[in-house]
Amino acid sequence: MASCIQIDLSGNVQGILLEPDRRTEWGILVLAGSSGRVDVPRASLFASIGVTSLALRWFGGEGQAIDELEKRGCKLIAIAGTSKGAEAALLVATRDERVDAVFAMSPTSVVWGNIGPGRDGIAWPERSSWTWKSEPLPFVPTDPSWTKEYANGLVSYRSLFEHCLQRFAKSIPAVTIPVEQSRANIVLIAGGSDALWPSESFARSVLHRRQMFAKEAELICDPEAGHRILLPAETTPRSSLHAHGGSDEADTRLGRAAWVAFANILGRLA
Repeated sequence: MASCIQIDLSGNVQGILLEPDRRTEWGILVLAGSSGRVDVPRASLFASIGVTSLALRWFGGEGQAIDELEKRGCKLIAIAGTSKGAEAALLVATRDERVDAVFAMSPTSVVWGNIGPGRDGIAWPERSSWTWKSEPLPFVPTDPSWTKEYANGLVSYRSLFEHCLQRFAKSIPAVTIPVEQSRANIVLIAGGSDALWPSESFARSVLHRRQMFAKEAELICDPEAGHRILLPAETTPRSSLHAHGGSDEADTRLGRAAWVAFANILGRLA
């Protein structure tokens, strides 16, 4: 297991960079979900097998994090994203040919709007979460008339996303992430009991689209796992605001299976 130095980055690229003392040619961006946290523990896990890891502070930033990894000597680039971070990872991989691998955990196959207020403090009307060359990407609208559903006393948003996909079905072709345009090795990880959004259905849609264009992708699912996926040694707590679904045992089981796939792609034994 490699030891590493930790560098606090500021300026255009912000986050925590972990540089192993014995490193491979790989560099990886680690993107959390809608919480926006800088996921240093997960970046440390990748760094422990020799991968230069950047836990990016990626909300509202304009810096080019892939450029930063290349500047650090990384010749191969991966992006590991969870939930909203998986959405970002897949979108970047369709537009930047330098991305060699994407690890999309609890992903989506389509673009969604903003979660919470932007830097201007405005949350509604909603806007696209993403821009490309200063132009917002089209997204699935949210229906404000949706009635909240609950699981174990917390709001479950899964039915909201399923409802919006049905109500705005005509918009789906324009908002679908064009994963066939990516040259990256894509691994999709999803739990069948995800209570936040239908990540297994999304993951299967991504896999199907890749196959339609004779492109490969790997899908790792567990019917009992939820939105939270626990890689080895992770103890990420459940949200106190919304339901994740799954269980500690199933989320851990899925995370272990995912880690084997990640480690194999990154050129190390799990």
